[in-house]
Amino acid sequence: MSRNSERAKLYQNPPVLILGIETSCDETGVALYDAAAGRLLGHVVHSQVEMHQAYGGVVPELASRDHVRRLVPLARGLLARTGREVAELGAIAYTQGPGLVGALLVGASFAHALAAALGVPAIGIHHLEGHLLSPLLSSRRPVFPFVALLVSGGHTQLMRVAGVGRYELLGETQDDAAGEAFDKTATLLGLGYPGGPALSKLAEHGHAGRHRLPRPMIASGDLEFSFSGLKTAVLLLVKGADPNEQFRADVARAFQDAIVEVLVAKCALAMERTGLTQLVVAGGVGANRPLRAALDARGKSQGFDVIYPEPELCTDNGAMIALAAALRLQAGLAVGNAHGFTVRPRWDLAAAG
Repeated sequence: MSRNSERAKLYQNPPVLILGIETSCDETGVALYDAAAGRLLGHVVHSQVEMHQAYGGVVPELASRDHVRRLVPLARGLLARTGREVAELGAIAYTQGPGLVGALLVGASFAHALAAALGVPAIGIHHLEGHLLSPLLSSRRPVFPFVALLVSGGHTQLMRVAGVGRYELLGETQDDAAGEAFDKTATLLGLGYPGGPALSKLAEHGHAGRHRLPRPMIASGDLEFSFSGLKTAVLLLVKGADPNEQFRADVARAFQDAIVEVLVAKCALAMERTGLTQLVVAGGVGANRPLRAALDARGKSQGFDVIYPEPELCTDNGAMIALAAALRLQAGLAVGNAHGFTVRPRWDLAAAG
């Protein structure tokens, strides 16, 4: 049977039960999605945060080894908890990229081996597409078309989403991503790993307006971002200063306020220029409470709705990967090659449609 014939058969008889696997960085995620019912049966995520804390960041080799150790037990446990058998699986979806090459290879190898054993397709999914579509798992779901802010440790992008696989890049960071800037600034303030959540927690005790930091590119007139200069401004502020707890909290508050103000301004401009009325916020930084509050307020005043996935779906997870696979099959989009595979550590989302 030709590859095109295999795809046609798959689209005519789409799999009912999809196992989703996410291993792009430092979290091992596994999920079961019922495509026929359009619902998530369950998902589980193992975080490697404690393992990497001693090193102040993710160690790729350790991340890969931990995925090897965790993936099979997590999958078995999820199947047992949901009362499903491995023989019921109709497809295996996995993160093909972008991410750490070793970590990606663990998930891809597992997915293709299991798919080959079961005689079902293995479907490679773009990590950011998973985040982009994750709000469709929520009780409050967006309707195409919409604008999406993808904001995480490695990415800050604004996308126009016309449908599954139909993505237009509106703007992105020219240097550090917002989450990366959070982590680097947290290091300057002597906070542990992961830095972003620690900085946000410290900022809760900071006084607004005590320090004024720049808002990079906020008045550039386009939808591009830049956060490396903001990090440098923090470095100059803390250099030679008395690093008492209140000072650190005030700097953290000033930094977070600057990031939030820039993100909100760019999102508002994107909504104005596209004329769309729904903004989806996805990625780990999307769980930041001050950002959510500021976006909600701006949306209310400007006349657009802001939609977020549940906090547990903001971080990396297998649920979004399984969902993306189901939606791509429903849309009749190409699936992975069952006879061989590769991973894509760097992968442009706009080219993944």
